[in-house]
Amino acid sequence: MASKAEKIVAGLGGIENIEEVEGCITRLRTEVHDASKVDEAALKAAGAHGVVKMGTAIQVVIGTDADPIAADIEDMM
Repeated sequence: MASKAEKIVAGLGGIENIEEVEGCITRLRTEVHDASKVDEAALKAAGAHGVVKMGTAIQVVIGTDADPIAADIEDMM
């Protein structure tokens, strides 16, 4: 079974679509190459409480485990 980080990566369009990721208290702040590849429904299915899109800047609201998930995603990059 895929980890929460892997599911979030898939929802963000795959590891190759993620330019940058940073944990920020309750959110993952990401920069993606192609915002059209972001699947908001998949992110919510992975446990996101909300998704904020501002161009290629995507914030995934996931709660207090944002920092460890960001670290897991960075390890995959």
